[in-house]
Amino acid sequence: MKIKHVNTVDEIHNEKLVKLTDMGHIKEIMSLDKPCFSPNITKIDKDLYMINNTGEVLEYKHTENRKQNVDNLRRTFKKIRNIINYNFGGRCNELAFTLTYKENMTDNQRLYNDFKKFFMRLRYRYGNDIDYFNVVEPQGRGAWHCHVLLRFNALERIYIPNDEISKLWGAGFVTVKAIKKDVDNLGAYLSAYLGDIELTEENRQVISDCCPGGLKEFELKTVEVDGEQKRFIKGGRLHLYPTGMNIYRKSRGMKEPSSTYMTYSEAKKIVGSSTPNYNSMVVILDDEDNEVNRIIYEQYNLKRKDSQDK
Repeated sequence: MKIKHVNTVDEIHNEKLVKLTDMGHIKEIMSLDKPCFSPNITKIDKDLYMINNTGEVLEYKHTENRKQNVDNLRRTFKKIRNIINYNFGGRCNELAFTLTYKENMTDNQRLYNDFKKFFMRLRYRYGNDIDYFNVVEPQGRGAWHCHVLLRFNALERIYIPNDEISKLWGAGFVTVKAIKKDVDNLGAYLSAYLGDIELTEENRQVISDCCPGGLKEFELKTVEVDGEQKRFIKGGRLHLYPTGMNIYRKSRGMKEPSSTYMTYSEAKKIVGSSTPNYNSMVVILDDEDNEVNRIIYEQYNLKRKDSQDK
């Protein structure tokens, strides 16, 4: 199967059955041209799963190449965006920070072990009622960073100096930031940062080494960073993640948003008079380029609607 992004977006008819995902002030509507419902399955282990209604045990088709890995990562980043938007809203008891290493640390297992120890020390210092969402970020030279969101549930407000977090981390450098209240789509803001990579000579070479088409395969964009215009390779960092790696972890208190099926007209009543701040359509093709399905996405940011009404 292949995914083709198209420039025009079809109209969704009012009687069409759609899926509404509720992330608080952000609502997403997804419409499938041909509804497809997967059989209810139970995961047995990393290699096997069972179809519940037949009892048949089958093998997972594990990722075999980088192209499949990148496609899986795009779906994972969509899930990351949804979880972040559902659990974080720029409140005073939330923090965002980056954990880095002094050396060029490339050991995935050490990365997770170090973070686990760090979080235990953090809870010992500030109490157990803390939730986290942790996303790892690969650098062009092979090193790893951790981007962490924290929510201190028992506190109304939190401030921790960089030096104190650095001591708790103990492996390198830390940058602590309060979550900006003017960022009304934190999931998209963070996942775009994690997916894109700055256009430098080193990163240009990394992309050329891992992709046969080199930079020709990617879209470049210009972003202002600390008052300076910089160019980024859109989605370029996705090619640096190892195949099959678990790129995010979260505490039990991090809830996933709920999704409900309803007609498009019913979904429109929930988002009210607001218009989509983002919409897109992708076409699913088989190996012979025949169209299998088409998916339409609409996203509504109700905070932006409120600010426009004022």
